[in-house]
Amino acid sequence: MCYHGKTLFFCRKSREMRNGGKFMEKVSDYFGSLVFDDRVMKANLSDRVYKSLKKTIDEGAKLDISVANAVATAMKDWAVAHGATHYTHWFQPLTGITAEKHDSFISPSPDGGVIMEFSGKELIKGEPDASSFPSGGLRATFEARGYTAWDPTSYAFIKGKTLCIPTAFCSYGGEALDKKTPLLRSMEALSKQAVRILKLFGNDSVKCVRTSVGPEQEYFLITKEMYDMRPDLRFTGRTLFGAKSPKGQEMDDHYFGVIKPRVAAYMEELNNELWKLGILAKTEHNEVAPAQHELAPIYTTTNIATDHNQLMMEIMQKVAAKHGLVCLLHEKPFAGVNGSGKHNNWSLTTDAGVNLLSPGETPYENAQFLLFLCAVIKAVDDYQDLLRLSVATAGNDHRLGANEAPPAVVSMFLGDELNAVLEAIESGTPYAGAEKTQMKLGVNVLPKFNRDTTDRNRTSPFAFTGNKFEFRMLGSSNSIACANMMLNSAVAESLKIYADRLEGAEDFENALHEMIRKTIKDHKRIIFNGNGYDDDWIKEATENRGLLNYRTTPDCMPHLLDKKNVDMLTSHRVFSEAELKSRCEIMLDNYCKSVLIEANTMVDMARTQIAPAIEAYTLKIAKTAAAKKALDASLACRYESELVKKLSVLTDRIWEKVEELEKAVASLCEAEDIISQSYEIRDNILSKMSELRASCDEAETLTDKSYWPFPTYGDLLFGVR
Repeated sequence: MCYHGKTLFFCRKSREMRNGGKFMEKVSDYFGSLVFDDRVMKANLSDRVYKSLKKTIDEGAKLDISVANAVATAMKDWAVAHGATHYTHWFQPLTGITAEKHDSFISPSPDGGVIMEFSGKELIKGEPDASSFPSGGLRATFEARGYTAWDPTSYAFIKGKTLCIPTAFCSYGGEALDKKTPLLRSMEALSKQAVRILKLFGNDSVKCVRTSVGPEQEYFLITKEMYDMRPDLRFTGRTLFGAKSPKGQEMDDHYFGVIKPRVAAYMEELNNELWKLGILAKTEHNEVAPAQHELAPIYTTTNIATDHNQLMMEIMQKVAAKHGLVCLLHEKPFAGVNGSGKHNNWSLTTDAGVNLLSPGETPYENAQFLLFLCAVIKAVDDYQDLLRLSVATAGNDHRLGANEAPPAVVSMFLGDELNAVLEAIESGTPYAGAEKTQMKLGVNVLPKFNRDTTDRNRTSPFAFTGNKFEFRMLGSSNSIACANMMLNSAVAESLKIYADRLEGAEDFENALHEMIRKTIKDHKRIIFNGNGYDDDWIKEATENRGLLNYRTTPDCMPHLLDKKNVDMLTSHRVFSEAELKSRCEIMLDNYCKSVLIEANTMVDMARTQIAPAIEAYTLKIAKTAAAKKALDASLACRYESELVKKLSVLTDRIWEKVEELEKAVASLCEAEDIISQSYEIRDNILSKMSELRASCDEAETLTDKSYWPFPTYGDLLFGVR
């Protein structure tokens, strides 16, 4: 399904009729119109330059400076023709979002005017200031210089009036300060080991193996007017207070329901903007929670899919603003309703287009499929911790295990048929689902089985879905780079172990069968086809199977530096040890900062808005009771008296909880290091935040809505009509 490298010629003169007699371009007319893709390169580069660049893209050949100059000139001319005035090296630092510094194409001419210039040197390398980006100790504060390096495997594109050139980002010393660099390294590592395996099966023509990804993106839409009235949404991306709405998602009436006109208009413009950038937006629908929706693309090469997903999230928010809406990408913007995830559909494909996770037509093809399947099983079991920490954020901690997303325990779903196949191989018995066939291996194996004979398991963190795996633990705001670099690396390690053993085997087929059988036996604990939401499963997983249950970011992130993880990631040159240490520190620092911003926002909202609102309403009720008694002294005014008493108690409790939370935040300065600080947040601050919220939410249910300072959950979730 990957479009990368394919040509999509179209005629810009073709039109289709729309309602009211208006004409508009067909999607095929403008798809990728803002991308310097293969079509544009063929049309604007000489045959020599084009072939040389393609060799760099497809085979990693060194880029000649003369080729870079020719590409830069063609890229600039094309961009200027589309209205661009500036260019930027577009990169993905460890902030979780993208970054860009714009430079114009203009250069002074002798006659006092300007000319439009762009050189190969400027295309290949940039020097942005790196001092304000997270480095985790990889550079001193005063060492400001960083470098960006062009990634020719990801097409340049135009955004507004700026030519955006996807780049890697590194420090002055050469350490990776971004998410693209280790992702590209992991893809290369996996390809190298996968090609070794394929050659053992006689596939000598394969030059590389690419991982492909299709990330399903969930999000919420609320009105801009209500968003502006909520400091918690503006500062943190989620509601820190909010009583449950009388109606939530209980009726499941929003899921796949009719899309509201305002949302449909938003989706239409969003699709148009994404299609112009060559992003294959495919499926859109309402999700389970009110105001929640999903957009899914056709999957493509992992590097490009990562770039596209970052662009998608940015454009989602920009288009929403044009419609008077705000797109919320936080994993848990509302308590009590489903949060938002990002399902990472991952597969392996050769340069000839063969999906290595698709069952074959012959016993030999199925043996190859089973070996790659076992490599993934082994990888997920051996590196559960890496997969868990690759999706760890303060926001995603609220979502995982909340009966709306997979639990924090990593497990795999294969389905009944495939599971039965593996059990038959392990036990050495014939598979009952197909005709018994004898191979040279001397064992009963399966000649062919159906590709999709089982239901999908929505509770599984890592599910096989026919010809790919769906990793469902990612949070909606996550970059997919982190999960995929860890998954790629872990599978590369499994394949390396297999290749090392099989290349030296005297009898390849017997060694192959034993390898598959041993993997199934050693790693079957990771396979679970049941209900991941069941509490009994968590008990079985941890107590009987020995699987890991890292519920929070502080629980899992330090394990990035476990020896087995450092050894594996450095051996495949995905990370250096210094880069791993920096990332551990950065991720924990991000976690701590995120929660502290939330805590400080809660204190501010409770002290300056919530408490005064409750006090004002309490005073009104007290005055009402006094006025009634003035008219008739015999009146008990029970309603007013009880309400005043409840609100007064709650006000005192809120003030007490605010002070406790403030003291807990202040005490963080006593923590020795970032790990200790994260533990203090996990064990102390989060519980105090929860206690403060409980009191405020209870007060909301007792306070006149006209006095409450913020839009309620009912307003927010049902405000878009």
